[in-house]
Amino acid sequence: MNAIGMFDSGVGGLSVLNEARRLLPGSNMIYIADQGYGPYGDRTLEDVRGRADRVTRALLEEGAAMVVIACHTASAAALHYLRRRHPLLPIVGIEPAVKPAAERTETRTVGVLATTATFQGELFSSVVSRFAANTRVIARPCPGLADLVESGADESVVEQALLDHLRPFRERGVDQIVLGCTHYSFLGGLIARLSGVDVVDPAPAVATQVARVATANGFMGDGGAGELKVLTTGDTARLQARVATLLDYAVTIESINL
Repeated sequence: MNAIGMFDSGVGGLSVLNEARRLLPGSNMIYIADQGYGPYGDRTLEDVRGRADRVTRALLEEGAAMVVIACHTASAAALHYLRRRHPLLPIVGIEPAVKPAAERTETRTVGVLATTATFQGELFSSVVSRFAANTRVIARPCPGLADLVESGADESVVEQALLDHLRPFRERGVDQIVLGCTHYSFLGGLIARLSGVDVVDPAPAVATQVARVATANGFMGDGGAGELKVLTTGDTARLQARVATLLDYAVTIESINL
């Protein structure tokens, strides 16, 4: 198929998928929501690394010719590992968008919302040291927040959780908030409203990189509409219901055992 394979622990990566489909309407895409094993953010980096390898192999078996790790936690745990393991496979990962936030901040203070596991990976510390040497970066782990997005929790519940996470940012003069989890992309507008500051969503930039790599490798399709295959290791009906609220087009969900 020469398809673009993409995965996340659940619905978060759909934010990247949506942007990528807009840029590459003729490309075939395969998305695996690893809901049966997620959330990744509550697991050890070693566990996530092994799981990411298994899901990557499943994408290749399904016909993927490149892989997008549409998950900050999985990228932190497995991006370099997967590139070593599959040296000929184009792999796009996600790193927290600290660089643009550091370039835009006027208070020299940026906040990052992410899972605990994302902050534990070498990728985050590397990004901060490379792009934010003269900027104070406040890392705020948000256990359970991705779960609220995953389950479609009531907005009042999500809002209360966010207020607790945003309070330290307000107290310390943060004027840029980096969304360090693709699930949080679906909360970007709410976070901006509650915080009153700029929010840096990684999904558009990641999709642009996906388009760049896909174009370089000839995975743009033949001019027609590309096919989309969405699979889950969890409950297909549950994912179908969430997709209906998160995306503006219909998707049929299939089950996959990993």
